[in-house]
Amino acid sequence: MKIGDKMRNFLLFIFIVLLTGCSSYDPKKKYVVNECQKELMAGLEIDESKKIDKIVVLKKKRVMFVYKNNERVATFRVSLGKNADKGPKEEMGDYKTPEGSYEIVRKRCHPKHYRSMMISYPNKKDLENAKAKGINPGGYITIHGQPKWNANGQGNEYTLKHDWTEGCIAVPNVTMDTLWRAVENGVKITIKS
Repeated sequence: MKIGDKMRNFLLFIFIVLLTGCSSYDPKKKYVVNECQKELMAGLEIDESKKIDKIVVLKKKRVMFVYKNNERVATFRVSLGKNADKGPKEEMGDYKTPEGSYEIVRKRCHPKHYRSMMISYPNKKDLENAKAKGINPGGYITIHGQPKWNANGQGNEYTLKHDWTEGCIAVPNVTMDTLWRAVENGVKITIKS
């Protein structure tokens, strides 16, 4: 592949990413969510034998560790906000991923990012920091799957080599399936630099 082809492919990827950020919505790229919603509403998504109690994300390493009874049971690669290396999230639209202690507060069958788990950002410290600076801290930070164009995972290697979200933590859909079966609301998540 020529350098020009690589640049064109990279620019095409960036264009697609801009269309599929954490909070934007494209009705042409919806996942079908009906079955997922039925399962979630019935509380049938959790596999009791695989439940975890803690998640730790290391931003610099682009890695997520999952724990059960203080024992690491899995490690996953992640993508972060486009400005994740520029410190913790402080305000809406800064494209940074938060840092701190949070918990999973909601699971959602997502029409654009497959499935998602909302993180309790902003926490008290984030809110105090934003108030002191007179800024809006933003919100709706999630762990989510891939956009529809990468539903089958063929682009996972590419998406995992780039930070492309608006501050969320993105994982391949196969990883999201694993987390979906293991994570209940209230699971603690620590995000470190």
